[in-house]
Amino acid sequence: MSPAPGSRTDDEVLADTDVAVLLRYGLAQDAFRTALFGDGAIAAAVTLDRLGVLPRSLVFVAEIVRSGGLAYAAGLPEPLPSPEPAAILRDWLAGAAQTAATPEAETRAARWLVAVAEIIAMRRTTREGSA
Repeated sequence: MSPAPGSRTDDEVLADTDVAVLLRYGLAQDAFRTALFGDGAIAAAVTLDRLGVLPRSLVFVAEIVRSGGLAYAAGLPEPLPSPEPAAILRDWLAGAAQTAATPEAETRAARWLVAVAEIIAMRRTTREGSA
C-alpha cells in the first residue's frame, strides 16, 4: 500500500525536524507550538521508540517536570532507564529549561512528553496489530 499523498516516512520526519530547537522555542513562542506538538512530537516519538523507550517512562518524566520543573528533570542522572535515550532526553530538557521561563511553559513541556508517550504507544499498538 502506498503512503497517502503528503505523508512522510519516519526517516523524512527525522531529517526535517530538530526536536531540540522546536522544544526550546515551542514552549515559549506561540508561533512554534503547533510544530512542537505535531512534527516535534512525532520526531521525538520515532527517535525514542527506535531506542526502546517505554511510554510509561516518558509519562513518569512528565510527572517529574510537573513536580520539579524542566531544569530539575534535565539534571537527573538517568531520566530514562537506558543511557542513550536518557542522554537525548536530558539534552532536550536542558535546552527547553533555558527558555521555559513560566510555569505554563513547564506544564506545556509535561503535556508534550505525554503526547510523545501516546504516539509511541500508538506506534507499538499498530506494529503489534499488523504482526
